[in-house]
Amino acid sequence: MTVSAMTGINPAHRRLGMALVLGSALTWSFGGALARFITITDPWTMVMWRSGFAALFLIGFMLLRDGPSGAIRHVIRMGLPGIGVALCFAAASTSFVVGLQYTSVANILLVQAGGPLIAASLAYVLFRERVSLGTWIAIASVIFGIAVMESESLDGNMSPIGGALAIVISLAFALATVITRHYSHVEMVPAVTLGVIIAGVNAFFHAGDMNISMTDGFVLFLFGAINLGGGLAMFVAGARLIPASIASLIGTAEPVLGGVWVWLIHGEVPSVRTIIGGAIVMAALIAHSLGQLMARER
Repeated sequence: MTVSAMTGINPAHRRLGMALVLGSALTWSFGGALARFITITDPWTMVMWRSGFAALFLIGFMLLRDGPSGAIRHVIRMGLPGIGVALCFAAASTSFVVGLQYTSVANILLVQAGGPLIAASLAYVLFRERVSLGTWIAIASVIFGIAVMESESLDGNMSPIGGALAIVISLAFALATVITRHYSHVEMVPAVTLGVIIAGVNAFFHAGDMNISMTDGFVLFLFGAINLGGGLAMFVAGARLIPASIASLIGTAEPVLGGVWVWLIHGEVPSVRTIIGGAIVMAALIAHSLGQLMARER
């Protein structure tokens, strides 16, 4: 089988990687819409059940992929970098569910979309990794777009708590990305699994009534096992097969589709400033990803 001369990647593997990353973005994009179907009023109860289902899915995924001995070996070898990634994902998954109680799905997803660019600035600050001028321009554009979106909190139209939690999600994912890239030799699926376990245990001690209806249980299973766990499994498998610039470009489907699903399914129309700020964020992300792809081709 031939190998692409431009990228050195097997074309079949390239197509599979693109399909898996797109699948993860599509899966994650339904998170906000699924959460709106849940009747539980206590966000901690929701986090606990979602994290539990996600942990069961990811543990099963590791056992099927690596076998019991392989899964244990990866857990032992993840070390401090894995613990750091686990804490980041625990903070991000918890903030996502709790944040939905204070702000719109569109706001959370669009702020989260700035994670890849925030990761570039963190990589420079923490590890002195070189960042191009185009990346810094894109980062500035994303910060401006987020500022436009968050400006609604100044006149009371949006909870500042929801905006702060949305930023926590973006920062946590960005930091997890930087750690993962810097310690690329560490298998991070166990770290992600540990992260959802930490989130679930923490939520257990804060949750009120842990009883749920059959309907909520089914939606929480989809929200945890399929949306969170399945999306993570697909992304981990696909991101290794394609260039990061392509994965980043495909990943922009998540925030775009996430707002669309909530709008179509639940009629949650985003505000004008959210649309304007989100458009700035998405334009910066897409322009940056296309620029990176063109540079790689050259």
